[in-house]
Amino acid sequence: VSMQDNIGTLLNIKNCVINQMMQDRALLGQLFRKCGQAELDFLTNSGLWFGFMLGIIQMIVALFWENPWALSIGGAIVGLATNWLALKWIFEPVNPTKIGPFILQGQFLRRQQEVAKEFSSFFANNVLTSEKLWDSILNDPSTKSSFGLLFTNHLKKFANVLSGGVGFLLPGGILTKASSSALEKLPNHLHVLHPYVDKALGLQFTLRTQMEKMTSAKFERVLHPIFEEDELTLIIAGGFLGFAAGLVQQGIETGAAAKWVSKCKLKIKKLVSRLFSSSTAATTDQS
Repeated sequence: VSMQDNIGTLLNIKNCVINQMMQDRALLGQLFRKCGQAELDFLTNSGLWFGFMLGIIQMIVALFWENPWALSIGGAIVGLATNWLALKWIFEPVNPTKIGPFILQGQFLRRQQEVAKEFSSFFANNVLTSEKLWDSILNDPSTKSSFGLLFTNHLKKFANVLSGGVGFLLPGGILTKASSSALEKLPNHLHVLHPYVDKALGLQFTLRTQMEKMTSAKFERVLHPIFEEDELTLIIAGGFLGFAAGLVQQGIETGAAAKWVSKCKLKIKKLVSRLFSSSTAATTDQS
């Protein structure tokens, strides 16, 4: 009961989660893949049909704009637009928006029920387990002293009740030392509590129901911040790859690619010839 009444000072959930993510960075990757794999697949596959549709526009423009750089510039624009559109499609519109007979909403947001189930399962079984919670209570600098004080006070009360029943009270110093010793040994005996605590807390059900009740705006912030950190990089990378692909097309169309290949072949032949000549000369000298 005392732990429930003082849970705010005994357990820092934020520190518990952050410390685990920092100690094992693979956890965040696992969570991201578990909850956002569909979005990652969409981002990868969308390049095919977004690129195809935009490529048709690029082809039409190239027919009327006779410029050798049209393919390269068009490829860069298509690459930038493809990734930008894919990211927008995943997270926007945040709220269901009716346009004619269609109701539009971000791909991720439409999966709220599914993601809530996956997210709650991952956290309940990997992050907020009884073992991890107790480890945080006993070792987190922001909660360790509070739990130690609570434990010591209860041990003193319990000892005083027992010793008072036989007519004497134990010295406070002895009880403090006993409390310190018990706290050191406590982690070795907590394992028997973990199955019961995990079942009693029912965190998976609680997390899932609370996530399902989230507004679309709040739910969008579950995954979008991870993408936001690299959104610009993804878009620029798409533009660079599009430009490179256009440059190759440009080289093939203008014949520059064939000339470049011929020059490379000629250089390779000269290099091989020099190496062969050097090897032959070295062999002759040795003889």
